[in-house]
Amino acid sequence: MRVLATLTSGTKLRYHIASLSNSTYCSLFHVFSLGVFVVSVNHYTVCVLHPYLGNTSFLSSFAPVCVTPRFIPRYAYSKPVILKGFSDNTKFQFLCSKSSLLQQYGERMVRLSTANTYSYRKVDVRFEEFVDLLLRPQSMDTLGSDTLYFFGDNNFTEWHSLFENYKAPRYMLPHTTGAYSFGIAGPGTGVPFHWHGPGYSEVIYGRKRWFLYPPDKAPHFHPNYTTLSWVKDTYPYLLEEKPIECTIRPGEVLYFPDRWWHATLNLDTSVFISTFLG
Repeated sequence: MRVLATLTSGTKLRYHIASLSNSTYCSLFHVFSLGVFVVSVNHYTVCVLHPYLGNTSFLSSFAPVCVTPRFIPRYAYSKPVILKGFSDNTKFQFLCSKSSLLQQYGERMVRLSTANTYSYRKVDVRFEEFVDLLLRPQSMDTLGSDTLYFFGDNNFTEWHSLFENYKAPRYMLPHTTGAYSFGIAGPGTGVPFHWHGPGYSEVIYGRKRWFLYPPDKAPHFHPNYTTLSWVKDTYPYLLEEKPIECTIRPGEVLYFPDRWWHATLNLDTSVFISTFLG
């Protein structure tokens, strides 16, 4: 059995978040580490996300399962699940290095969206300009509606040579096809709570923190505030409905069912790709 991270107590977590200031918010990234225990099952590993129980902190009991016969009936329509070891994206990771992407796509235009729940505003910039000037840590004082975020809105003709090297999760829901959304974001950035159809999210570089609620438990949040501000100002004071949480690292894939509320927080400069099923 291999331990991927260390359990963090809720008391210590709340203390650190409450003590954050604009100049010290990066300490958040050292505090947020969810313990995940994984067990190999025929060279594949799976961890089921568990919700909080009352005032209990992170649960340490993650059930290993054999996904091949059980994914559809047990997870596809009812609960998120972390998949690990289902595909080897080593080549795709190499192609997603900063130097490789700048060499291949530096002069291409990319479309950025605001990092709020509804993402109405779109801005087109050269990819090199985005990397050099806009790929920065999230400011605690900036609204999500004023933060530009590179995720989705990809030109599939221009990015085809990259996407054709990605090995997507093999499990599809009946009568659906997958559509890719590729992104790169700085530490502290993310998208506040929203929901859409089912899909997968894989981290290629960095770490991405997820907060999830089932469809019938809408979280309390402001659609124009950043996830970082929610973590600092709202998360420590949640008394009852705690989110389901996890941190996804390179080689790990999170499956999220239809209409599940979720917010994301990039703990590092992160490269990631989602497969939306529709």
